[in-house]
Amino acid sequence: MDAKQLGDDLTEVLHTEAELRDRLAELAREIERDYAEQPPLLVGVLKGAVMVMADLARELNFHAQMDWMAVSSYGAGTKSSGVVRILKDLDSDITGRDVLIVEDIIDSGLTLSWLKENLQSRGAKSVRICTMLRKPKALKVEIDVEYVGFDIPVEFVVGYGLDYAEDYRNLRDVAILAPHVYSGE
Repeated sequence: MDAKQLGDDLTEVLHTEAELRDRLAELAREIERDYAEQPPLLVGVLKGAVMVMADLARELNFHAQMDWMAVSSYGAGTKSSGVVRILKDLDSDITGRDVLIVEDIIDSGLTLSWLKENLQSRGAKSVRICTMLRKPKALKVEIDVEYVGFDIPVEFVVGYGLDYAEDYRNLRDVAILAPHVYSGE
């Protein structure tokens, strides 16, 4: 889906499909250098990270083993509740493995901080994070993120896997959602 098709639902395109793919290629080179000895298990966070995970895995020049988790702290709202629920757990045993969490966006950092601690408690050798987008001014907890695509402003964004009430995920760009869409005005 193209941003132009959505009319006044969007106020601004922050990153185009081409910019996202170019940055993912750069991140893939960094990840390959850091994991030259042993590729990590890529753990995608459903549903938002599907696009990032697919494009990153295709860009990597090693056999990319993948697993998925679904966690929720949002529901249908626009802000994290801070209460994390596991909706789908890993199928893989991560004991003694390097794990790379692949995420679409870091907003408050609460969910990802919880997830990183959870995976470390399962005996992972290491747990690192790769995110396409990060809102530094929205962070409520300090969290180390080794691979960041882009820092963005504190705006409600959609596209490239990011949604509002399950819509807009298939938008190829990352764009700011117009407030009238989610405020009910």
